[in-house]
Amino acid sequence: MTVKYTLNELLIIVAAREIHDDENVILGVGLPTISGALAKALHAPHVNLMMEAGIIDFEPLVRPNHIADVMSCRGFSYSTDLFSTFTTTYRGFVDVCFLGVAQVDKYGNLNTTVIGDYFKPDMRLPGSGGAADFISYSKRTVLTMRGGNFVEKLDYFTSPGYLEGGSARDDSGLFPKGSGPSMLISQKGIFRFHPETKEIYLAQIHPGISVADIQKDVPWELKIDENLSETTPPSVEEVSFIRRFAPAESAGRELALELAMANINRKIEARKKP
Repeated sequence: MTVKYTLNELLIIVAAREIHDDENVILGVGLPTISGALAKALHAPHVNLMMEAGIIDFEPLVRPNHIADVMSCRGFSYSTDLFSTFTTTYRGFVDVCFLGVAQVDKYGNLNTTVIGDYFKPDMRLPGSGGAADFISYSKRTVLTMRGGNFVEKLDYFTSPGYLEGGSARDDSGLFPKGSGPSMLISQKGIFRFHPETKEIYLAQIHPGISVADIQKDVPWELKIDENLSETTPPSVEEVSFIRRFAPAESAGRELALELAMANINRKIEARKKP
């Protein structure tokens, strides 16, 4: 059975499908937490979901407001602190992490610090936070890009992907062997990394998108999977879960903001009335 869905819902669902049962998964606030909740509810019941600040093996109830929001859980196995969560990652116990992308190059290196010159930036971004640590030591990393860009050269090198490509990451001796970004989900398609060259390539395109639509966003000759396919559409169960769990995120940021502002304006006008 087919169902209508929003682009935001598709991105959340694609990310959720990358989570497997019995894995340890670090989740940030927003899309990753919704994806984790969806995976645990529908196809990975034994996944261990972890908040960055130390809430371990939690049962999602609603979308959290911050990285230590215990009120968003039905319960959790135990809580620790942020330092211990990072230590867990350093020791190799984290299977999957999710990171948002502002700029990404062809080898999955990331910039989430600044757009433009560092000292006179066009835009100041949130910075690394735990991003550099998580992509460095998690066994694999899923990248999400809802408003970022592909670039030949990063304006600032925040987090390491595959460095110069090929075996550079493993040869550096700084990261667990075989770790690094496994895929990137954009608003137009799904990208993966070549097992030998580590260069990003287009693996799937979202419905209604052409290869040309994607190529114009990439400032190099993008490699295309010879078995390029279309992203599998969401199921009724997947869409229904998101709309119950996080209706605002389901609608998308712009629509959610528009509805919130409209509600605020209605309240303001109501107070003005005698």
